[in-house]
Amino acid sequence: MDEDRSTTPASHKRTRSEVEGEASHSPVKNGKSHQNEDDDTSSGDDMGPQLPSEAPKKKKRRKLPFEKSYLASLPSSTRYSKSLMHKEQTSFVTMTPFTDFLITSSVDGVVKFWKKVMDGIEFVKEFRAHVGEIRCVAVSTDGRSFASAGQDKTVKLFDVITFDLLFMLNLEYTPRAVCWVHKRGASMPLLAVSDDAHPSINIYDGQGGNQEPLHRITGMHRNSVAVMAYNDAYDCVVSADEGGMLEYWRPSGSYEKPESVFQYKSSTNLFEFKKSKSVPMSITISPSGSQFATYSLPDRKIRVFDFSSGKLYRTYDESLDTISEMQQAGTALQKLDELEFGRRLAIEREIEAPSTRNKINVIFDESGHFILYGSILGIKVINTFTNRVVKVFGKDENIRSINLCLYQGQPEKKGVVTISMAASANPLLQEAETRDPMLVSTAAGKVRFYLFTNQEEISKSERDIQNEKPRHLTSKAGQAGPSSILKQTGTSAILHTTYGDIHIRLYPDAAPKAVENFITHARNGYYNNTIFHRVIRKFMIQGGDPLGDGTGGESIWGGEFEDEFSSLKLDKPYMVCMANAGPNSNASQYFITTEKAPWLQGKHTIFGRAIGGLDVVHKIENTKVYKERPEEDIKIVNIDVS
Repeated sequence: MDEDRSTTPASHKRTRSEVEGEASHSPVKNGKSHQNEDDDTSSGDDMGPQLPSEAPKKKKRRKLPFEKSYLASLPSSTRYSKSLMHKEQTSFVTMTPFTDFLITSSVDGVVKFWKKVMDGIEFVKEFRAHVGEIRCVAVSTDGRSFASAGQDKTVKLFDVITFDLLFMLNLEYTPRAVCWVHKRGASMPLLAVSDDAHPSINIYDGQGGNQEPLHRITGMHRNSVAVMAYNDAYDCVVSADEGGMLEYWRPSGSYEKPESVFQYKSSTNLFEFKKSKSVPMSITISPSGSQFATYSLPDRKIRVFDFSSGKLYRTYDESLDTISEMQQAGTALQKLDELEFGRRLAIEREIEAPSTRNKINVIFDESGHFILYGSILGIKVINTFTNRVVKVFGKDENIRSINLCLYQGQPEKKGVVTISMAASANPLLQEAETRDPMLVSTAAGKVRFYLFTNQEEISKSERDIQNEKPRHLTSKAGQAGPSSILKQTGTSAILHTTYGDIHIRLYPDAAPKAVENFITHARNGYYNNTIFHRVIRKFMIQGGDPLGDGTGGESIWGGEFEDEFSSLKLDKPYMVCMANAGPNSNASQYFITTEKAPWLQGKHTIFGRAIGGLDVVHKIENTKVYKERPEEDIKIVNIDVS
C-alpha cells in the first residue's frame, strides 16, 4: 500500500523551483521561442527593420505654467493702433522702468519724452540734444536717469522724473556705447562710455559736474567696445567688442569679473561670436538677471545665455539663407507670395547698413520666459521655455521693425498679486488689476514709431497721427514764412523723362491729399532721377519709388495716407493713380494706365490723367522688360508743376 501511495500523481507534483529551472533551459532567444535549431538559425539571418516589442513612449512637450497669463500681459492686437512722428528717421525707443516714461530719439539729434497714461501716451517735452546723429542711448535700472551719446562728441544726461537736462559731457573722443552701471537706489549714479576708436571704457559721475572720468578701463578689450549691458542682480557689466569678445566685469573695486559667476571662461559659450566672426549689436538682461539675450551681425542670430554660467541656452537663426530656404521649402512660419517675399528680402538686406545695424535689439517680457525681436515676418514672440513662436506682431503691416521696447501695464490699483491670483477667474480681482500693455517699435527707413496695444478696432486712415510737419515743409517755413507750410496744390504737371515729356492734368477736387502729396514731392525733387520700375504692356507703367524696386517711398507726412474715391472711373486709358499695398496704404508710388482697367475701380485713388506725350507713354509701355522691370533705366529727370 505504501508503494502504491508513492506512485500516485501527487507524489510527482513538481516544486516551483523545478518549474523555473526547467523554463530557464527552454530554447528562447530575443524573447521568442523556436521549435528547432533551423528556425533559430534562420531568425538570426533576418535583415531590415523589426516591429518594436512595445510602443515607444511619446515625448512630453514642455509646458510653461501660467503661459496664458503671461501672454495676457502682452498687447492683444497684432496690428499697430497708432503711430507718431519725428521730423527725421526714428532711431531708438526706450521705456523707463518704474517711472513709466517712453523716450524716443531720432537721427537728427532730437529726444522726446512721453508719459505713459491709460490707453496711450502723452507728449511731455522735446530736446534738440545733439547736432547730428545719436549713436546710442541708455536708461538706468531704477528708471530715473537717461543718457544719449552723439556723433558730436557729447553725452547728455537727463533726469527722467523731472524730464530735465542735467548735464553735458564734452568728450575728446566719439562715443560708441553708453550704459548706466550702478545698482538701483545707489547714491551716486555711474555711467560707462566706450570710445569708438580705442578699446577703452570710461566711468563717469552720472550726476554731472565733472568732465573727467572717475576711472578708465584700458586692458580688458582689444577692440572698440560696441555694446554694454548692466545686470543689477549680479552687480556686473557685460561688454562686447568689435572682435566678438565678451567680458564680465564689476563697475567698482578691482573692475574684475565677480566671483558669483563662472570661474573659467573656457567653460562658457562666450566664444560663440568669435567663432562665427560676428559682433553683438545688442545685449539685453532678463528682468531677474538670470539670462541675457543678444542679436549679432553678420550671422543674424539671436542667442540666449545663462548669465552665471555663460552657457548658451537657445539660438534662433534669422539669416537670409535660412529665411530663403524655409520660404522655398514651405516650412516658414508664414508663407508669402514671391513678390511680397522679394520686397521684404530687399528691406532685410538693408538693415545691415551702418545707419541701422546698431539699433537692432532683442527684449524680454516681464516674466523673462519670452523674447521679442523684429524679423522679416513681423515682431516674433518666442517662448524660450517651450522653444515655440507664440505670437507675431505686425505680420500684416508694411513695416520692418528694428528697435523695440515693452510696457506691460502696471495695474491701476497697486497691490501684491501672485501669478496664481492673476490666473484665477475672480472677476473683482481681474477688474481691479486691469493691465494696459504697450509694445513700441521703430521701423526701417521710417520717421514714425508704432504702438501695439489692446485696442482691437483700428482705423487705418486715422491711426497715423500727423504730430509733426513734414521735414521739407518745415525747412521752407524758415525761408518763406508761414505761407510755405500751407497745402501745396496745382492742376497740371509735366514729367520730363529720358524718353520725352508726359503732360498730366491733376484733379485736386477729387483727390486733394493725393494731389498735394504728388505736387509736394515733385517740387522738392523727391521724384528726380527715379525710374519707371514696373512696366506691363497693355496695362500700365509705374514709378515714384526712390529705391527703384517697388519696395520704397513714403508720403510727405512720413507714413501712408488713406484712399480717396470719387466719380472718376478707370473706363479709359491714361488715368494717373496711386499705387498701394492694400487699402489706405498710399505713399509715393503712382502709375499711368495704358488701357481700360475697370477691375481696379475702388481699389486705387485716381488723381490725374495724361493728356499729352501719349506717344512717350506707349514708348515706355513697349520697352523690353525682364520680370516687369525695364532692361534699360527710364528715368524721370524732374517734374514741373503749375
